Amino acid sequence: MSSRDQILARVRAAVADAPEAPEVTRDYLTTHTADDPAAVLDLLHENLADYRALVHRTRPGGLPALLARLLAGRGATTVLAPPGLPAEWLAGSTATLTADTPASTAQELDAVDSVVTGCAVAIAETGTLVLDGGAGQGRRRITLVPDHHICVVRAPAQVVASVPQALPRLDPARPLTWISGPSATSDIELDRVEGVHGPRTLEVVLVEE
Repeated sequence: MSSRDQILARVRAAVADAPEAPEVTRDYLTTHTADDPAAVLDLLHENLADYRALVHRTRPGGLPALLARLLAGRGATTVLAPPGLPAEWLAGSTATLTADTPASTAQELDAVDSVVTGCAVAIAETGTLVLDGGAGQGRRRITLVPDHHICVVRAPAQVVASVPQALPRLDPARPLTWISGPSATSDIELDRVEGVHGPRTLEVVLVEE
């Protein structure tokens, strides 16, 4: 039995005699955005940028060249590609590909210049990317240790307007990583410091299919 199973078993035992919870009323609005894919994508772009992500837009055929340009502009000589990332995405880059393996150490990941991933879903109203560890997304640590993360979002397939629309698409048993902009924190005087707990630079590529 895993630690997770043990914790859940204790919670279930603790509430075994509790009365049934009342039915939750869910008659609230699930979105405040018009049902217009173009408007939803524009809103995602706007809110990602508001969080200081660098946002780019392209068509599927332009993705390899755009990724190559972004990596070259960054001066990246090494790029981490998680398992399942389409090989053609990085076909135009001259950076050396690095694979994430269970044996990879934090020091090795820290030495990687950039990481390129896909995502599970992107939420327009909050400017949030959600990664679930699926194909092309990799483990959580590869999006936390390298200082430069490029995330590719396929639109409209992976874009929703709101959190209530995103949750049914996600498996709560998977390791979900929610990303809104580059890593940042502020001290008591609201002086912003980026890169404390993750990449200082987040670039998002919206691929309009």
